[in-house]
Amino acid sequence: MEIDKAVQERAAARAAELPGSEHAHQSTGDWEVWKVGGKVFMLQTSMPGEPVVILKADPSDADALRAAHASISPGYHMNKKHWITMRAGADVEPALVDNLVTESYLLVVAGLPKQSRPVDPASFRVPPSAD
Repeated sequence: MEIDKAVQERAAARAAELPGSEHAHQSTGDWEVWKVGGKVFMLQTSMPGEPVVILKADPSDADALRAAHASISPGYHMNKKHWITMRAGADVEPALVDNLVTESYLLVVAGLPKQSRPVDPASFRVPPSAD
């Protein structure tokens, strides 16, 4: 059985486009980590053989996303209120992946000291996706 890594690949591509985004492989375990200003905004790993993307989310948005998408669940190994886990699934389209990665990034940027922010989270806009 082939493992579907399309969601991880799409999320990594979007994260790489974001100003100040830094990518590293965690030295312990099989985790890929994306940070901005030294703070994590995205993680990727596999939970029993299933590739997942773990993102920060506003708690009210996280509840709505989990209710609307079978492929989105509480954050794996993270605070279940503030993080979500996204898997590949028919209900996860490329534009949703791009949006959730960007929103996670902006939530973290908003918590950084103003002089450390690579963008203004209130005015940063994503160009429409080509997909």
